[in-house]
Amino acid sequence: MHTSLPDFDMPNEEQVHLAAESFRLLSDPTRIKILWALLQGESNVACLAELADAAPTAVSQHLAKLRLAGLVKGRREGTFVYYSAADEHVRRLLAEGLFHADHLDRAGHAEAPPDAPPGERAAAHAR
Repeated sequence: MHTSLPDFDMPNEEQVHLAAESFRLLSDPTRIKILWALLQGESNVACLAELADAAPTAVSQHLAKLRLAGLVKGRREGTFVYYSAADEHVRRLLAEGLFHADHLDRAGHAEAPPDAPPGERAAAHAR
């Protein structure tokens, strides 16, 4: 039925697998905080741990997984590693996720915060 539609297109198995893996890695709130912080600029583990309100060892583990997935990259300077978001695709992916969450809040599917919603701020920053 769908295949008879002229513009019908399905992603291939590799694309589906890689997209699912990226979404799986983004299913952790700490990883979302880390990535959003990295979208604001390069940072090290200690700073990211403070921003994400997490232990530095946990942040290091999250960063290792995000780096293997190609969502972040690291730059070594002496004994320090400075991390950044891999590219503009990460910004758009995260901004859309936060924007969608904001719309769920407004539709009554979740509790809406009383102050300005982060999803709208995220979408505005992504433009």
